[in-house]
Amino acid sequence: MLPVQKKRDVRRKKSRGNRKGNSRLAVARKYRKRIITARKKVKIVYVQPAATSASEALPTYDQGYDQGYDKGFSKGFRDGKHTGGDAIVDKCLPKYQILPEVSVEQLIAAGVERLRSQILHLLTAEQLGDRIVAALNSRAPFSLVRLGDGELLTMAQETIMPIEQILEEGPFLPYAGVNVPNLEVKGELVKAIRGASVVGIPKLRVRNFQPLAFSVFRTENIDYHQLTLTDSLVNYYLYQTGYLSRITQGRRVLVVGNQASQLAEVLRNHNVTIAGEVTPVHGVTDIPRIKSVIAQHDFDLALVSAGVSAVILSEWIASEMGKVAIDFGHLADAIVVGEAPYR
Repeated sequence: MLPVQKKRDVRRKKSRGNRKGNSRLAVARKYRKRIITARKKVKIVYVQPAATSASEALPTYDQGYDQGYDKGFSKGFRDGKHTGGDAIVDKCLPKYQILPEVSVEQLIAAGVERLRSQILHLLTAEQLGDRIVAALNSRAPFSLVRLGDGELLTMAQETIMPIEQILEEGPFLPYAGVNVPNLEVKGELVKAIRGASVVGIPKLRVRNFQPLAFSVFRTENIDYHQLTLTDSLVNYYLYQTGYLSRITQGRRVLVVGNQASQLAEVLRNHNVTIAGEVTPVHGVTDIPRIKSVIAQHDFDLALVSAGVSAVILSEWIASEMGKVAIDFGHLADAIVVGEAPYR
């Protein structure tokens, strides 16, 4: 082969090789470009799987707290109900004896029936209302005092409960007008109960209410069989049975307490004659001043809403002034705000 031709053949081979290499490089570049493009087009999105029910969702702190509280409350309620019910029945039954298919409620009902001779009958609202009307008509002294947890805790000082326990269980006492220890007011309350025409006591057998009332009577040597008793909520029952208008219409009414002015305004709007307003009442330490102010008024009926002081003041108004006085309580607030419209 001629040298010139040989050179041409070599150049052709190189050219074909270069074209092959270039072609392969182009394909490789094109392939890589497709991969990069494809990667750019792919968008990875993380989706939180939806909970199929509320129980599957993770609870928040408040939800967890509430669930724990409710669970603990339910357990405590069940345990307490058993301790105060079936557990007592179990203790009363001899060994190897049971009382099947009889509920605690049935046992209690049978026991109450058997003790019916020991049941005390409280004055109804109608009976009490008639006595108030009769006292007003005859101008006879009459007092209704009512005992709640405030009065009872005050009288439990240092005989039934230590002061520390009363402070713990009665944080509301300052609002009711008493700062313990105060043994002087305790004595005044006991005196007022003995002298009152009618004493309202809690009907419900709840801690610091009815059970505490009879503990106080026993400790202070108050013979409750010699008292005329009614429900401590009788002020509301008098209202519900229509006695508010019957005892106020045509009477000269004195209103005593921190809501005296507002209550007097409502009563005036219903043609009740207001003999005076005694306000404010700064707790039991203010009783001497309040007595002197009350003594300056002439009236037929006193409505006293002054916390613990109302018990002492109501009995004093009847025994010392010969008037009719009612421990009116929070009924005054209900009338003022319109929850208990005058009727």
